[in-house]
Amino acid sequence: MNNRNFVSKKVQSIPPYVFSDFQRKKKELQARGVDVIDLGIGAPDLPTHDFIYDVLVEEARKSVNHRYSPYNGSIEFREAVAEFYDRHYGVKLDPETEILTLIGSKEGIVHLIQSVINLGEKVIIPDPGYPVYRMGVYLAGGECISLYLNKENGYIPDYTSLTEQDKKDAKLMFLNYPSNPTAATVDLPVFQEAVQFAKENQILLAHDAAYDLVTFGEYKSPSILQVPNAKEYAVEFGSLSKSFNMTGWRIGYVVGNQEVIKALATLKSNMDTSQFIPIQKAAAAALRSDLTIVRKNNLIFEKRMEKLHQALNGIGLLTDKPKGSIFLWVKVPDGYTSSSFVNRLLEETGIIVTPGSAFGNGGEGYIRISLSVKEEKLDEVIRRLKTLVF
Repeated sequence: MNNRNFVSKKVQSIPPYVFSDFQRKKKELQARGVDVIDLGIGAPDLPTHDFIYDVLVEEARKSVNHRYSPYNGSIEFREAVAEFYDRHYGVKLDPETEILTLIGSKEGIVHLIQSVINLGEKVIIPDPGYPVYRMGVYLAGGECISLYLNKENGYIPDYTSLTEQDKKDAKLMFLNYPSNPTAATVDLPVFQEAVQFAKENQILLAHDAAYDLVTFGEYKSPSILQVPNAKEYAVEFGSLSKSFNMTGWRIGYVVGNQEVIKALATLKSNMDTSQFIPIQKAAAAALRSDLTIVRKNNLIFEKRMEKLHQALNGIGLLTDKPKGSIFLWVKVPDGYTSSSFVNRLLEETGIIVTPGSAFGNGGEGYIRISLSVKEEKLDEVIRRLKTLVF
């Protein structure tokens, strides 16, 4: 019998990923016959468009495309990213030195941290914020400095909340707009201030723009690279998961500072060989499209958002109306923590939502609701919520 523990202490200390834990609870409830409605994970339910499928199928039939991809991704995909940035943001990028293909932006974020910080160095992360930032810092042996975001300030950074020592110690800082989980959006002056802060304190700024194209009404999410000379201090992550409904395809990119792109490419070349070439070619076709399908999808998400926003506020679950993302950030009723309210919803209504506390201490007192089910399901969600007494 083997008595030796083969699992590292680091892995043993990692708590279950919040979304995988909810999937476990979901299966348990379904086994008991409960009709579970999952509004927990940020995965669009709409289908990937046919023209993207068609490119994938066509390219997958070509034997030449079943070889390894270049380590930094196919030139076709990187050129498509450059064309997208030029057309959509007016930002010029060099496909050879300022763009790197990722197997989804999540892996890129984790590997960026490992490419930038040394053991014990510090990273400023938004709180509440995407949990991968904090875990990525932990896995790299770094330390986190929380940049607390609050409703009163519109969930935009207040750098005066950081101490002078924080600013001196930090090597890297993450921002994320449209925000996961708060759904907050910003205009370019917020990025101008962020780049100036990064310059003054010699900090690398990483902007996670996973929801950049998921916007409502006349709002258009800016790129941090639209700030003059931002490439000196910033990189930006992008993903096709949310905007083109390609979560399972695992394709994204990072753009910006050449030195950082090169460092990340060096690390990744020793860990993976980029994404399947037909997926990159299909993603290139998506980015080169006129974005009509993105706008149509956004209208669907906006309609869902309007319906749920009105219903939630009508029953005392207060939430602001967002300009982007696929989330609503909802205040829990008095007398509840984020987790206790989530558990009550799950047990009494069969509805899964995410506790705000999963996104950091700054998320306590809120829940995140995903707009990832059809309107008929949302009608059922509203019906069930109205049965609760707060």
